[in-house]
Amino acid sequence: MIRRDSVSTRLARRLDLADAVVIGLGSMIGAGVFAAVGPAARAAGSGLLLGLALASLVAYCNASSSAELAALYPASGGTYVYGRERLGPFWGYLAGWGFIVGKTASCAAMALTVGAYAAPSWPRPVALAAVAGLTAVNYGGVHKTAGLTRGIVAVVLMALALVVVGALFGGRASTDRFGDFTTGGARGVLQSAGILFFAFAGYARIATLGEEVNDPARTIPKAIPRALVITLFVYAAVALSALAAVGPAALAQSDTPLATAVHAGDLDALVPAVHIGGTIAALGVLLSLIAGVSRTAFAMADDGHLPRWLAAVHPTHKVPHHAELATGVLVALLVALIDLRHAIGFSSFCVLGYYAVANAAACTLPPESRRRPRGLAVAGVLGCTTLAFTLPASSVLTGTGVLAAGALVWTGRHQQR
Repeated sequence: MIRRDSVSTRLARRLDLADAVVIGLGSMIGAGVFAAVGPAARAAGSGLLLGLALASLVAYCNASSSAELAALYPASGGTYVYGRERLGPFWGYLAGWGFIVGKTASCAAMALTVGAYAAPSWPRPVALAAVAGLTAVNYGGVHKTAGLTRGIVAVVLMALALVVVGALFGGRASTDRFGDFTTGGARGVLQSAGILFFAFAGYARIATLGEEVNDPARTIPKAIPRALVITLFVYAAVALSALAAVGPAALAQSDTPLATAVHAGDLDALVPAVHIGGTIAALGVLLSLIAGVSRTAFAMADDGHLPRWLAAVHPTHKVPHHAELATGVLVALLVALIDLRHAIGFSSFCVLGYYAVANAAACTLPPESRRRPRGLAVAGVLGCTTLAFTLPASSVLTGTGVLAAGALVWTGRHQQR
């Protein structure tokens, strides 16, 4: 078992609490409001606000479990490590498999969001350029990643503030546009929560960088809930203002819902700022996602579950450079092949499975190792499972197939051994 006072690392510990919170914010802020609000509105109409609240509750349970586990096991890999240590090698492997596959799809979704906001006529070429550029940034070292993310978060927050101003004061905002909150029924609200969970999943990104955080036993448990609370307030303000400006039907039909909300009013001068904000927000999420996926691949390769060459560490930059490059190549392939909306649903399913394992692992912690009630972890397992299986059928079927394939690979390797 890994002990928090005996973890050695081949990576450089360069991130403090502020860096950790910023990376968490960069992983979340922008993903929901710029990519997932449209599909959520299609599923539940104005009930997406209820879905947002539900997604945040499930995310809080997951954050509590992740924070407790990260304090005990501050190693790269996140839930891959927690599942392995608390539940057994198979569950750790399955969590890592789901994370890598699901978050690689998330990377593609964010890259395509960059293209949709930056160059609607050429979304895929721009998305591919973004993947190449940010892979190069991550290759240069985690300290550069944190520094660039800090600037991105500041710009995005200013852009979202302009969105709220444009939507609320453009002359079209009205609470009458909210309509019926029960349009999609209970299933629609649950489905919207599962889709919006895509936006919150970055809160534990810092846990996958456990070997690069200073004093991880203290830093990670503080950083995760702080980033989550800040993001929830931002999402709620933006969702309310967008619904008031144009209503759920217009949001559901748009690939750039915030631009649609601002454009409906008399403050069209703010629309370019929305497009810039959407582009930069998606770039920030993509930057941290590539870092998180590569660290999980690094941890799994180090244990022999993925090709060993992925566990190589750059002698100068002290980053898993082979895993970084492999992640960039896989994301580029997905960008060329998949649709944005399908990528969001598929990613949500896989990542909800990942966090279900994290909550199950937290359920096994003894009383002296936990700071919060065990009931939060139990609620997290139930919440993740429920939201996963109320997603669109195509996402559920594809995600189930991918996880089953991972289980078959594990079984085959285990029998050979």
